[in-house]
Amino acid sequence: MKPHTGGCLCGAIRFEAQGPAGKPHTCSCKLCQRHSGALTVAWVEFPKEAVAWTGSGGAPSTYRSSDYSSRAFCGTCGSTLGAIDDAPVVALVLGCFDKTSAVDLIPVSHSYRGGRPKWWHVECVKPTAG
Repeated sequence: MKPHTGGCLCGAIRFEAQGPAGKPHTCSCKLCQRHSGALTVAWVEFPKEAVAWTGSGGAPSTYRSSDYSSRAFCGTCGSTLGAIDDAPVVALVLGCFDKTSAVDLIPVSHSYRGGRPKWWHVECVKPTAG
């Protein structure tokens, strides 16, 4: 399996994530909304040792957002990259991936549905073959 790759808007922070993505989901919690500026964020997780920070900027900057996780972002352009959990897990937002059509990236659930405005609808549906 080829690694998943991606990075920030300015290109200083780049990553390669090995293996299949875990826990593909969307989230509408207030932390995700404030971190990203979006009503809903799509995430996947990788074990910390499966993610390499490959860009000239090295590892992303972080902000301790809870008692178990730090939000990751580019200190130069401010792009949201994800979260680095104490677990140790690296959760990456799908918007920073170079290619987003891989099957293991397709969200299968939605967290904190009640955190979204009533008019905002999120649907997690795997495409059917054909």
